Amino acid sequence: MQEPTITPDIIAAHGLNPEEYERILEIIGRAPSFTELGIFSAMWNEHCSYKSSKKWLRTLPTTGPQVICGPGENAGIVDIGDGQAVVFKMESHNHPSYIEPYQGAATGMGGILRDVFTMGARPIAAMNSLSFGEIGHPRTRSLVHGVVEGIGGYGNCFGVPTVGGEVRFHAAYNGNCLVNAFAAGLVDADSIFYSAASGVGLPVVYLGAKTGRDGVGGATMASAEFDDTIEEKRPTVQVGDPFTEKRLMEACLELMQTGAVVSIQDMGAAGLTCSAVEMGDKGGLGIQLNLDHVPQREDAMTAYEMMLSESQERMLMVLNPEKEAEARAVFEKWDLDFAIVGETIAEDRFLILHGNAVMADLPLSKLSSEAPEYDRAWVETPAAAEMEPVPGIDPIDGLKALLASPNHAAKQWVYEQYDTMVMADTLRGPGLGAGIVRVHGTDKALAFTSDVTPRYVKANPVEGGKQAVAEAYRNLTAVGARPLATTDNLNFGNPEKPEIMGQFVGALKGIGAAVAALDMPIVSGNVSLYNETDGQGILPTPTIGAVGILASDSEIIQGIARNGHFAILVGETSGHLGQSALLYDVFNREDGDAPHVDLEAEKRNGDFIRANRDWIDMCTDLSDGGLALAAFEMAEASGVGVSLDMDDTPTLFGEDQGRYLIACSFDKAEALMIAAGRAGVPIATVGKFGGDAVRLGSATAPLAELAALYRGGFEEKLG
Repeated sequence: MQEPTITPDIIAAHGLNPEEYERILEIIGRAPSFTELGIFSAMWNEHCSYKSSKKWLRTLPTTGPQVICGPGENAGIVDIGDGQAVVFKMESHNHPSYIEPYQGAATGMGGILRDVFTMGARPIAAMNSLSFGEIGHPRTRSLVHGVVEGIGGYGNCFGVPTVGGEVRFHAAYNGNCLVNAFAAGLVDADSIFYSAASGVGLPVVYLGAKTGRDGVGGATMASAEFDDTIEEKRPTVQVGDPFTEKRLMEACLELMQTGAVVSIQDMGAAGLTCSAVEMGDKGGLGIQLNLDHVPQREDAMTAYEMMLSESQERMLMVLNPEKEAEARAVFEKWDLDFAIVGETIAEDRFLILHGNAVMADLPLSKLSSEAPEYDRAWVETPAAAEMEPVPGIDPIDGLKALLASPNHAAKQWVYEQYDTMVMADTLRGPGLGAGIVRVHGTDKALAFTSDVTPRYVKANPVEGGKQAVAEAYRNLTAVGARPLATTDNLNFGNPEKPEIMGQFVGALKGIGAAVAALDMPIVSGNVSLYNETDGQGILPTPTIGAVGILASDSEIIQGIARNGHFAILVGETSGHLGQSALLYDVFNREDGDAPHVDLEAEKRNGDFIRANRDWIDMCTDLSDGGLALAAFEMAEASGVGVSLDMDDTPTLFGEDQGRYLIACSFDKAEALMIAAGRAGVPIATVGKFGGDAVRLGSATAPLAELAALYRGGFEEKLG
């Protein structure tokens, strides 16, 4: 088939600007073929090359004694002792999910699971962080249904428990929802597999499902803004098959026991192109592929289509040739394709053959190392203006307004569509704080959480970035876990706008400071830029996924509040209402500064909670909605009322950071007070649990009435 002539319009459609095209001409000394243009487009787009973010990603702390593998591989790896490690990563599938919600979310789930098991780990937990537009927007309801069903449909069939996550709504996501997927797995520390190819003349093997035309150009689409041509992008969304992925995982894990795998890489964004180039580049080798041998499920596929297809459930590996028969037998047993499609070569070449013709012949290292890197212009986000006074409000009315908001109402309609107990190791599922999964066959357990407050990041990117990490730290601490490490999913608008790039830079400065202070290095992650539609960007949303460890399940703080328990507040309260949930969900305002994050206090207070866990029956951190919402959530989960001593709006609804609410008996409260005095930790009794009502100062309401509002608010609006 004759390839199209390359024109300026075709170059632009591939997401390449004129300067980048000139750079291609300089590198190869001639005009590229259409297939070669597609390959450059795939490797140089924002989604694959991180060309706008690399400079700032390098500033993040990524090392520590617990880190086995930091950023740059399919996922990060952290030591959990006893020769075991946890493998985890978070990644976005935003654009595909807005275009085709079910398949976009489903294949996002599939992709993150492959990132984990391609390193030799068996997935044990999943989470998701979802951001949607206003409830009344015409697309929101269908997006919520499609995305939730896609995540559940894929994860449930694959067989991994979803143990946590978050769902938010804001007008800034009307034209661009966010779907951030997290997965974690377990691996023996001496059985980890990496993607760097090694050895010359070794077979390059295609594994898994057949290649089709779905997803062609998906990575390039994910690196561009949306406009009124959005429906034309639907063919760039992949189609997933979780049952095939399950077989692929079992086949890969079995294959890894044979000694056949030299290196292995999943085919995600940009499919065969990105996987082959990354394997070759990391190993300092070239790759030759013959596309005649690629398993195909559609007729007359071109070299361009095969190289850029993002068909799901596929892997690429470099094979130990002595083990070919054994390896092939494994994949035949699992009814999956196993095809030798090329070999490693000593020359720095990416040579693509199809139908006895050379379709591409490029210097492989240049596709990766010579990708553009931009130092984008940026401007610091202006300091927030002084906040207008907040009107007084009956505290029960304020609490009811929060409970009725889909941002704070119980999300059981969402997580009940996910299998949270498959594999039978879930100790704590979604609903209140971090999820916990037992490390099978040991006394250990792992805790998982994902957090960010986009309102804070927009108002003050540095403090908002800090706060996302700090809240993840507190959520892990509140269940008794020692925080280990983090993964980030950095969702922002168009980086070519200096104010958007300023948000990105500020957030990374805050994140970097927080992970360093709290000893939670970033070991993996994903950058998703150009989240804009018709020039309107999302709220800056740098989601933090975090993992913590418990030496045994006896360390878990997972009791309930009982009649007569004291409500103990740990941390300083000044009554910060800027950018608070009360302002947004009750008064329809977004003003004031984000709350300040004192990282030294966060560390001190978190260490105090974990050191004194024996005196704590129930614990939660304070975040959105402040003390009032935290106290209600503890009471509702325990089936018992609560009375707080105060009724002023700032104390009840302020969102000062570094705080925890504890429920415990009188004797334990006394012990906590003594321990806090020794540790220099602010602590105070703020009320008691008991009865069947929620009392905020002199205002009161039946717990059952508030619980019905809390449990029914989300489903009533979206279910």
